[in-house]
Amino acid sequence: MTIAGAPAGSVTIEGWPRSEVDVSADIELHASTTEDLDRLAPLNGFVVDQDSNHLRVITTGTHDRAFMKRAAKNFPKALMGLPWRIDYRIKVPLSTDLDVNSGLGPVRLSGIEGILRLNAIESNADLSLTGGDASIIVQRGTVNIDIPIRSWRGLGARVQLASGTLNVALLPGFNSDIDADVLRLGEVKNFYPNLEPRYRNSITAHSIKARAGSGGAMLSFTVGDGLIQIKQIGSQ
Repeated sequence: MTIAGAPAGSVTIEGWPRSEVDVSADIELHASTTEDLDRLAPLNGFVVDQDSNHLRVITTGTHDRAFMKRAAKNFPKALMGLPWRIDYRIKVPLSTDLDVNSGLGPVRLSGIEGILRLNAIESNADLSLTGGDASIIVQRGTVNIDIPIRSWRGLGARVQLASGTLNVALLPGFNSDIDADVLRLGEVKNFYPNLEPRYRNSITAHSIKARAGSGGAMLSFTVGDGLIQIKQIGSQ
């Protein structure tokens, strides 16, 4: 499933036991007159494209110049830059491959195992992950990774945050190999009691190469400027 989000707005994705997808959204438009709202409403929204094994949710609107040239020639320039947003709520089967592109706004994801590709410009992201092959890139914001199982089921995860705070919460007795690096300004803070260095002197204020429990899938966390905190679920 591919989700092309709006320039602003939230994306909430939840796994459920049904073999079907449910998509709903709240669309918020701003304009000075009812006539202007009536002009914007048919354009700022989303379409669903489906084939045999791939579902696409694609945001359309005044932010997309190619779409506007096709759908609304000679559209008033004064209406092109007005703020608007879409808040998506999506339910998918538990085993679903996801490719999500988001703009400015929260991202929430839980209950899904598969290939995950998430790109966001600025977000407070709350991600509850249990397995699969995950690649997460956020330019700015706060990313909370919650892993509510004791062993990752899948290839691993790579989480990259250019600027902000990355919080990782693990269960007691978790098994994994963990890399955590702050590349420029900031530090890595470890509050998880059972991380052991994989190499000599491989736990420092800016970098951790560690093993939790008996090891396992590689989880890699990288922040350009900011803070990485690794803690135990349920601890203060």
